[in-house]
Amino acid sequence: MLVVTLLGTGSPIPDPYRAGPATLIQGGKENYLVDAGRGVLMRLAAVGGSINTISAVLLTHLHSDHITDLNDIITSSWLLNRPGDQTQTKPLHVVGPPGTRKVITGIISSLSLDISYRMAHHDVLTGPPEINIIEIEDGAVNLGGQVRIRVAATDHRPVEPTIGFRFDYEKEAVVVAGDTVPCPGLDELCKGADALVHTAMRKDIIGNLPNQPMARDILSYHSSVEEASQTAARAEMDTLILTHYIPTFPPDGGDDWMKIAAQHFSGNIELGNDLHRVEIHRP
Repeated sequence: MLVVTLLGTGSPIPDPYRAGPATLIQGGKENYLVDAGRGVLMRLAAVGGSINTISAVLLTHLHSDHITDLNDIITSSWLLNRPGDQTQTKPLHVVGPPGTRKVITGIISSLSLDISYRMAHHDVLTGPPEINIIEIEDGAVNLGGQVRIRVAATDHRPVEPTIGFRFDYEKEAVVVAGDTVPCPGLDELCKGADALVHTAMRKDIIGNLPNQPMARDILSYHSSVEEASQTAARAEMDTLILTHYIPTFPPDGGDDWMKIAAQHFSGNIELGNDLHRVEIHRP
């Protein structure tokens, strides 16, 4: 069985009810965090997790709203992910598209004073954060676990490269798309998978906002609810899980989103509040 938990379902605009985009994928004893939006570690704590339980952080792309709390993850892993006598830290594994190393180098630079303060104060901190960075655009990711992870290119241009992830564990497979329009790479990842986690936009709403040229700009590189549903339908999936709602809707709302999706996808459709959990298992 694979378990999908929507840790954060919000948009770039701060929302009192929704954290930034982040999805937890669990298979067996392994826990993979896809994207690191605003408030992700707080939401992880709300489901009983912590940075100590995360097998790896996987980034679909390097837009700010998807990596807002990567600095918090790096610092928390460095300080808290210390088994035994706390003199050694477990390295943080981060997988993302080319450019990830540059972003993390910049984050470490911005934290340099904090790192120096803490190392001067705590004898067990003998070096800066240890991070294993894997940059990839296509192919398998070998992290040594039982969950098999594969990557393919998505299309969020002019943001590029961007990637989606496929998780296979036992008999089940889940794809996490990130921000993208329909594209061959995503279709390839979805073949034979059981569920698709896809960001979604109501283009009928965003496209009609008055005096909002930047809002209209984003129509061209996100999937609408209809397009996300059609991607799942092409792959004949069982379950579509919508997230990263643009614009957000009130807690426990979204019935109109569900109705739109059902016009294009006949399987199980899931959306909801932060911490919404979906179990994916074949009979």
